[in-house]
Amino acid sequence: MSSERRTACWRPDVMKVLRFNEAGLDCNFEVHGMTVEEVLKKATDHARKGHNLEVTEDSLETWRSLIQED
Repeated sequence: MSSERRTACWRPDVMKVLRFNEAGLDCNFEVHGMTVEEVLKKATDHARKGHNLEVTEDSLETWRSLIQED
């Protein structure tokens, strides 16, 4: 399923998850939240603090496409 279609079909009452290893990082950290925005904020915090990464709009778009319902 494409990320565009998956994003359009989000169910608001279902947890979302982003797995950093699916984003190309050597990291088993998983970010969970009730909204895409919450997941992206937590992912940004982890990327900056845990990996000293600069988070760009491209990073956010990639992560957004990898978020799944948990």
